[in-house]
Amino acid sequence: MKVIGINGSARKDGNTAIIIKKVFSILEKEGIETELVQLAGQPISGCTACMSCFKNQDNKCAIDDDSVNEWIEKMRLADGIILGSPTYFSDVTAAMKALIERSGYVSMANGGFFKHKAGAAVTAVRRGGAIHAIDTMNHFFQLNQMFIVGSTYWNMVYGREIGEVEKDAEGMANMANLGENMAMLLKKLKS
Repeated sequence: MKVIGINGSARKDGNTAIIIKKVFSILEKEGIETELVQLAGQPISGCTACMSCFKNQDNKCAIDDDSVNEWIEKMRLADGIILGSPTYFSDVTAAMKALIERSGYVSMANGGFFKHKAGAAVTAVRRGGAIHAIDTMNHFFQLNQMFIVGSTYWNMVYGREIGEVEKDAEGMANMANLGENMAMLLKKLKS
């Protein structure tokens, strides 16, 4: 089994990566392979509504001048997907939104290949707006008929400066619990 984590932060290895890696640490203890994709520094454009993915049905977006098709393939092959974003103006980053738009359309155009995968949304937040960011990512999971994994509280951790999320003991414990819940669900789905 494999889980891919997508870090939508503009800061590579920042707070969002830290909380995804916390979930990964539990998944790895359960024997589940993990891979982190970081969108920082990657040029990503949003969907252009060309509908070529429906015409071509080749598991790819027609926009081919970035790495999105590579990430879509990793998501397609994974058993579970973690989407992580810092909270920007009470929502996800533009890069995460672009990936959601394009990968979602490609999945729908190709028989819904995200269907029945496990999905978890996590966000690093300084103060407020995290629930809306989580909702954006959860809507992606719902539209793709995925199983949403929750924890003991909303999947958010507080911190602004890199590493500050590690001081949010409750938030980090929540990420560990999320890892346990995701591992359990993946094992049930595979049995």
